[in-house]
Amino acid sequence: MSTRKWANLSELLPLPPEGLIPAIVQDAASEAVLMLITLNREALDLITATGLVHYYHPRKRKVVRKGESSGHSQEVVEIRLNCTGDQLLLRVKPRGGACEWGYQSCFFRTLTGDGWETADPRVFDPEEVYPEFAFSH
Repeated sequence: MSTRKWANLSELLPLPPEGLIPAIVQDAASEAVLMLITLNREALDLITATGLVHYYHPRKRKVVRKGESSGHSQEVVEIRLNCTGDQLLLRVKPRGGACEWGYQSCFFRTLTGDGWETADPRVFDPEEVYPEFAFSH
């Protein structure tokens, strides 16, 4: 996979003092927002090296490759920077659902007059994909 176009990402993107930058992950074809993730230098370097989404996982306290457990990887096709230089947009080609709860997007709920309602169908069974977790949702 060729990622030469991002080879100088580390030079072009100085991280803020805390070393983390938020990134929106968007399906390049449908333009659906899939995830909001946090990137550190290691994650950015791995994206540059592999062309696949990697991110800092706060619960695991380490960098993971999207799809590491599920196989639902995301190939980065474009990287955009916002106007203030402190947020990224990763446009991706997803392979499977993005949400660990079984949905295409992590943003599968919508606020109604009665509260939060599920707006999208599940695209996979999280208990089959993540048998190590006990899902109560």
